[in-house]
Amino acid sequence: MHQPIQWHEWGDEAFAAAKRENKPMLLDIGAVWCHWCHVMDRESYDDPEVAKIVNEHFIAVKVDRDERPDIDIRYQVAVSALTGQGGWPLTAFLTPDGKPFYGGTYFPPDDRYSRPSFKRVLLSIANAYREKNGDVMEQAQMVESAVSRAESFAGGREADDISPSIVEAVVASAVKMFDPANGGFGHAPKFPHSSALDLVMSQFARSGDEELRTVFVTTLEKMAWGGVYDQLAGGFHRYSVDEHWGVPHFEKMSYDNSELLKNYVHAYQATGNGFLADVARDIIRWMDEWLSDRDRGGFYASQDADYSMDDDGDYFTWTLDETRAALTEDEASVACLHYDISEIGQMHHNPAKNVLHVRAGVDEISKRLGFAEARVRDLLASAKTKMYIARKQRPTPYVDKTVYTGWNAMCISAYLEAAKVLGLEPVRSFALLSLDRLLAEGLTDGGALIRTALRHVIAYSDPAAARLETKGMLDDYAFTVIACLDAYECTADLRYFNSARAIADAMIAGFYDEQNGGFFDTRRESSRSGNPMADSAPNGILDTPRKPFQDSPTPAGNSVAGIALLRLQAYTNEASYRERAQRTLELYAGAAPQHGMFAATYGLAVEYFLRPHTQIVIVGKDISADEMRRAASRRLSLNTAIIRLDADLVVAPNLPPALAETIPLLPALREGRSFAVVCSGFACQPPVFSVEALLKILEAQQRAA
Repeated sequence: MHQPIQWHEWGDEAFAAAKRENKPMLLDIGAVWCHWCHVMDRESYDDPEVAKIVNEHFIAVKVDRDERPDIDIRYQVAVSALTGQGGWPLTAFLTPDGKPFYGGTYFPPDDRYSRPSFKRVLLSIANAYREKNGDVMEQAQMVESAVSRAESFAGGREADDISPSIVEAVVASAVKMFDPANGGFGHAPKFPHSSALDLVMSQFARSGDEELRTVFVTTLEKMAWGGVYDQLAGGFHRYSVDEHWGVPHFEKMSYDNSELLKNYVHAYQATGNGFLADVARDIIRWMDEWLSDRDRGGFYASQDADYSMDDDGDYFTWTLDETRAALTEDEASVACLHYDISEIGQMHHNPAKNVLHVRAGVDEISKRLGFAEARVRDLLASAKTKMYIARKQRPTPYVDKTVYTGWNAMCISAYLEAAKVLGLEPVRSFALLSLDRLLAEGLTDGGALIRTALRHVIAYSDPAAARLETKGMLDDYAFTVIACLDAYECTADLRYFNSARAIADAMIAGFYDEQNGGFFDTRRESSRSGNPMADSAPNGILDTPRKPFQDSPTPAGNSVAGIALLRLQAYTNEASYRERAQRTLELYAGAAPQHGMFAATYGLAVEYFLRPHTQIVIVGKDISADEMRRAASRRLSLNTAIIRLDADLVVAPNLPPALAETIPLLPALREGRSFAVVCSGFACQPPVFSVEALLKILEAQQRAA
């Protein structure tokens, strides 16, 4: 690195140096997209005086949290236990064997923001390590114990306790935290909470409860009208610093946009609201343009908030003069009313800068300016196009082109869902191209324990950079299993089903705790016997076992793994998949209601467990089959799969085991016309031959649920 600090990579060499020199370790965990990480780099780590202190008294280690989420989460828990703080940059001080004894987040170069200067912190920590070493070691031991208790569940409740009451409690928590004025949950800062939105929508689809509809529709509309949404390019920023979605942190993450894409697609299914479908298409527009490798397939990780240390969202924000310079007088008049652009904006570092958000609709602008509504629409469209073109002439925030396995699987699933519901064939094709790349480049030989293994990183942003072989983690496996199942359902290509099964079996072999149930977040050499030791030499507190169930910021690995196994069991009738999913869910059943909407993905997994996974199998390739598929796709039912088969290919070797036992034997295959079969709980209803008859069955199922 360009900094004068002697940075080490996380690994044996750094720990050996700390032990050899008897120095504490300084651990800096940041991210490419993190604004305050870059600020601290410039203010402190580039400072020769700081570098002298660090190099003399510490062994310094730098970690990217996206590349090593296993390191990040454990030290986040540790620093939170010490100080109540968390986030990035994470600044932790460790003993030579990697046990944390003090930490924080951002430290300023001098005393400010009610925080001590970084130099003062460094010298105090170095002195404490020398003069009060016993106290330091005792503190480190206490913190290690806190980390080990954080998400390590030793036992659960009986299967009978995995009940609808858990889902009801999680949904009630979301409703209680709902902000009816602004949408979303809680107060500032506001994050999307996509899994909570999906769970609320799922409950609404069955119950028709208008209060639930208000929760998700208000939230999704307010977000899409707010500054947290990129009004010109599409896509969402990471979160809002205020409660009305006005001023965001401007970085844009692949995993946020994948899950929000699914939210908007599902909300469209639940309501038929075309605006929600338009937002979904707009998210895809941004991801296609900025966050995807169009030639090879694959989704990039993120886009930065800033293009330099001296700006704060300047690429995304507008002054009144900048707006007028890009537009005609009439376009500027309409755009300024629509996006609320004025001489005084919302940005503290430059009060003239405005965050674009929707303040006035077409009808209001028409009345205020005396323009016909059609002309207002045309002016808005041309203004938006011109402003986006002008914005692209500015220095552009960095796009991290690293291709992460788990995040790619999330994006693939979201694209396939959008393609199915909205009829977007190019979106479907790109998702499959991306999955093919993931399977071709992400799979490795796992050795004796796991025949099939996944990498965590498929490709780095800098092709010339040294490639670090980071082993896939639970999230990588669980999300990839689901992406493969989604791909099977949209193609009927059995190789995707076979990949899902192979990766799921590898996930069980490498991560599942056969003794106590549940999945560890990192691969365990002896996990089948319940031994939590990692498959490499222990580094720091990485050998602390962890079974993630709480969503933050992505859906929790154990809940996703449970859903994956339950979906697989529906295609295989293999009891062991359901048994392991059940033991996983039992582990957290007692704690989930206490964690409220942060257990939303767990709530979704409970729904999969309690309600049989339904398959709508449509056989045929004519217009009638198309209409039945479209009709089925318009309905929101998260535990329902839609599979379309060519009648000529409906033979047992082309189908998963559960379908192979039934579909090829149907007499309707010999009638020469398209039909649909609804299978649930390993039993299929008689075939139907029209949209009306299919919808009648699905409506009856929904009422029964």
